[in-house]
Amino acid sequence: MSSRGSGGGYDRHITIFSPEGRLYQVEYAFKAVKAAGITSIGVRGKDSVCVVTQKKVPDKLLDQTSVTHLFPITKNLGLLATGMTADARTLVQQARSEAAEFRFKYGYEMPVEVLARWIADKSQVYTQHAYMRPLGVVAMVLGIDLEFGPQLFKCDPAGHFFGHKATSAGAKDQEAINFLEKKMKNDPAFTYEETVQTAISALQSVLQEDFKANEIEVYSCFLLLNDECLQLVAKYGLCSCICVVENQIVVLVWRAV
Repeated sequence: MSSRGSGGGYDRHITIFSPEGRLYQVEYAFKAVKAAGITSIGVRGKDSVCVVTQKKVPDKLLDQTSVTHLFPITKNLGLLATGMTADARTLVQQARSEAAEFRFKYGYEMPVEVLARWIADKSQVYTQHAYMRPLGVVAMVLGIDLEFGPQLFKCDPAGHFFGHKATSAGAKDQEAINFLEKKMKNDPAFTYEETVQTAISALQSVLQEDFKANEIEVYSCFLLLNDECLQLVAKYGLCSCICVVENQIVVLVWRAV
């Protein structure tokens, strides 16, 4: 007779609880996120949201422009995927289709929370049925809601989703969260520049090393002064431009209407 716990075969089944009340395949999905070796950070300011992540190119022969963890979903929504890139691309493609269908059906862009809830619901269903394994991805969804302002949500393989003032995912997520808790202790109302700087400094702190401009990626979005639209900056409408000037990281932002 097989022993209890992971040795009892419960780790081979997606939908069966172990005697301790654990779903091992879901736990393994979280480990897959960390195994990717990427740390991502998100920070929400008073009128903006910024996420930053490492960019690792595993092969020198790869075209660096084809390696990314940052994806535009709509002109108003962005997604940062931490974990297995193949799973992330599948999730992004489905999210884009869902957002387009929402726009066609209701006549306005999908809100940030609605997309985050959809991703979480989809992930949760995967924990109930054996036909699909959980995705090895933690998704941060960001954008600005004209009613509620800046929004930052994190969705995990278990189907949880929560709004955050600041959060982290990946290999060194706990160290980053500890850093962010100190920064956000007094609930500061960060400006756009402070929001971006906090996200980048948090990543630099947990990695404990200086990184080059091509070793990180940044998404940022902010509410324009006229409160009528959202401008996601730089290439593809989402990605800020990072450059290095005298060993200091400088974020260049285009605020074209």
